[in-house]
Amino acid sequence: MKTIAILGSTGSIGTQTLDVVRQHPGRFSVFMLSANSSAQLLVQQALAFHVPHVVICNPAKFQEVRDALPASVQVHLGIQAACDLVQAPQVDVVVAAMVGFSGLRPTLSAIRAGKTIALANKETLVAAGSIVMEEAARYKAPIYPVDSEHSAIFQCLAAAQGNPVHLLHLTASGGPFRTWPREEIVKAKKEQALKHPNWDMGAKITIDSATMMNKGFEVIEAKWLFGVDAGQIHVVVHPESVIHSMVEFKDGAVIAQLGCPDMRLPIALAMAYPGRLELDGKRLDFNAIKGLTFFEPDLEKFPCLQLAFNAIGRGGNIPCAMNAANEAAVAAYLKDRIGFYDIPRTISRVMDSIGYIENPSLEDIFATHEEAYRMAESFFTL
Repeated sequence: MKTIAILGSTGSIGTQTLDVVRQHPGRFSVFMLSANSSAQLLVQQALAFHVPHVVICNPAKFQEVRDALPASVQVHLGIQAACDLVQAPQVDVVVAAMVGFSGLRPTLSAIRAGKTIALANKETLVAAGSIVMEEAARYKAPIYPVDSEHSAIFQCLAAAQGNPVHLLHLTASGGPFRTWPREEIVKAKKEQALKHPNWDMGAKITIDSATMMNKGFEVIEAKWLFGVDAGQIHVVVHPESVIHSMVEFKDGAVIAQLGCPDMRLPIALAMAYPGRLELDGKRLDFNAIKGLTFFEPDLEKFPCLQLAFNAIGRGGNIPCAMNAANEAAVAAYLKDRIGFYDIPRTISRVMDSIGYIENPSLEDIFATHEEAYRMAESFFTL
């Protein structure tokens, strides 16, 4: 029996994590759930899984959650409460599923308590990869990836038995605009960008997929998770989303991990590693697969991917600034304040304007995030 804490339990990854728990009640118990504002769903989850601690980060929702739960459930307010609870001695695994930069602090808190991290929060490694990995090594906190692409690479490397890696091939669906001409993408509204062809994700991640910034984040994550140079990471567009990623070795052999697009698979592996759990759901039918196709990404149509390679090439606090600018720009796009290509334009301007710090401290990372976010916001009002 493993006891888990879920940071971001009401989002897509959080709800699917609880589905894994529901299917394996003898393997997992839930110690803590956290959410930002989704009070009703948080209450439903706490009652369904008999959770002793919940955290609501939005002060306006605290009383609603408190009133809806019995006295046996302790209701906590704010991100600091989440940071404290993930360090509880009862917790074995922390599922880091919060969206955005806000996931960094509680994930670091769990790492410093030596917890096993099932990492779904991309921004933690994008913004502060060197700091996070150094802390994980110092406190002997294993990090298992939940992203389907990184989980695939993790599984392929487990079969490598130490053989030298030549390339990591990160697959990408291409998003909803893969076949659109650029002149049509310019006019794309959020309703169109939110229609992902293969995956069911939250709004922010779905927009990141449409711009391919999500894949750029994954490039940066892969660098830190697997200790490779950015030049060893190749992005390949694979619309069918059957192959989740591949590892090419020095001898030319390629090992791939295949499966249906179901995030519960990498979630379950990260929670149960080194074991595997049987899950209900669709299985690959090879007779139904009509073909597997692969394309180079079009960086003219999707400049965010190039910006991510630029950011990791420059290093320092630039990936953090890129992430903050993207968060601000995506939020503005979802509110119909800016157009689709204003997202990469904003990111590029912030990356060019922010003060460069070669070896940022954690305090520098937080300061860079705030400055870059404000800077991006100021560009929308010009």
